Amino acid sequence: MKGKLPNQQQKNLFRPVLKEIINPTHELVILTKQINWNEFEISFSELYSHTGQPGVPIRTMVGLLLLKRIYNLGDETVMEQWLQNPYFQYFCGEAEFQWEYPCDPSDMVHFRKRIGKEGAEKIFQLTVETRKNEIKTKDVLIDTTAQEKNITYPTDAKLLIKVIKKCNKIAKQEKLSQRQTYTRTMKKLLLKQRFAHHPKRKKEARAALRKLRTIARRLVTELERNLTETSQEQYASELINLKKIVNQKKQDKNKIYSLHEPETACIAKGKAHKKFEFGSKVSFSVVPRVNIIVGILNFNGNPNDTTTLEPALENIEKISGIKFKNAIVDRGYKGKKEINGTTIVSPKAPNQKQPYSKTTMRRKCRSRAAVEPVIGHTKYDCRMLINYLKGTVGNDINANLAAAGYNLRGLLRKIKKEILCPIIILIDFWNFKNYKLVICCS
Repeated sequence: MKGKLPNQQQKNLFRPVLKEIINPTHELVILTKQINWNEFEISFSELYSHTGQPGVPIRTMVGLLLLKRIYNLGDETVMEQWLQNPYFQYFCGEAEFQWEYPCDPSDMVHFRKRIGKEGAEKIFQLTVETRKNEIKTKDVLIDTTAQEKNITYPTDAKLLIKVIKKCNKIAKQEKLSQRQTYTRTMKKLLLKQRFAHHPKRKKEARAALRKLRTIARRLVTELERNLTETSQEQYASELINLKKIVNQKKQDKNKIYSLHEPETACIAKGKAHKKFEFGSKVSFSVVPRVNIIVGILNFNGNPNDTTTLEPALENIEKISGIKFKNAIVDRGYKGKKEINGTTIVSPKAPNQKQPYSKTTMRRKCRSRAAVEPVIGHTKYDCRMLINYLKGTVGNDINANLAAAGYNLRGLLRKIKKEILCPIIILIDFWNFKNYKLVICCS
């Protein structure tokens, strides 16, 4: 059942009213008034039933999700900050200063599952609408980046050991008798994998890896043979993944890199410090100069940048309602010059007749390069560096909420600048006036 916020007009004798203790010119208070909170109520009310115990109010949950992304906090830490900070409580719609958590941190997990990809997209869309009056140009910058999943760096030995442990776990759950669990053998073989690239240990490490693969294949086959038809249907997807890990080779496509996140893809972006990233690909669409993210789209797997261009432009039009004239991209988007009336602008490769100089090349790519710091700040300041949300839906939700947090961070900076600017001018004027007075007196 949908929860309701407390009455904003009725006063409590025992608790302070937030409006009386907070600064009305604080940037978070001004931002609260600029967001259309009723739109969230209308969009998410359908996801609640009309019976049962009332849940946490939608305004509170959406406010917590946004605060978490704006200030780079976790599900637990945003609760602690909310309890201490009256501005956080006012942002979430509270009328009085609260002394207890608004909800359990796990409720944020349930709320994200409830709203899903469409709900996260709606939150992002409303942040774009809040800043829509700042968009004056018809150009948009588009680029892709890797959104890393929260998994360990995959190696064959790690994956095979997880397969062995998973087989033993399923057999224990189904009370199946096994010829051998290989627990002690597995530990010995894993020790031989240490320093596997050392010239004197390569041969031993390869033999240990082959042995691990044989044991894993043996346990998977034994499990398939002993499981009943009902149990095989229950563990069908897990058995497919286990068999795929055991049989996959170095040059295979669509390999599995994580047992609990099988959709994870290997993405090579050509970085010197990080050759491979494991996760999903995300397309960013940014308005130059004002640096507002007007479109963000997650692609599971590792598609070519050119194939992501058309869906990215459709996503921009869906989210912002604006059809941009030019899409400025890098050389990775080669092949298409125009898509649905939008001109694709990319720097041309230098040739022998008219070679580019450094200054000419810099001038060509200057506006496009503005998308790189936006991606960096979204990753490091809005919790997109590592994606902790589960599954392919988690990839979409994380990307949309991170973009929403980035847009609101930019709006907060703008509000703060507008508040501080007149004060700084007055201080400078006062100092200049006193300076003139001192000169006249002397």
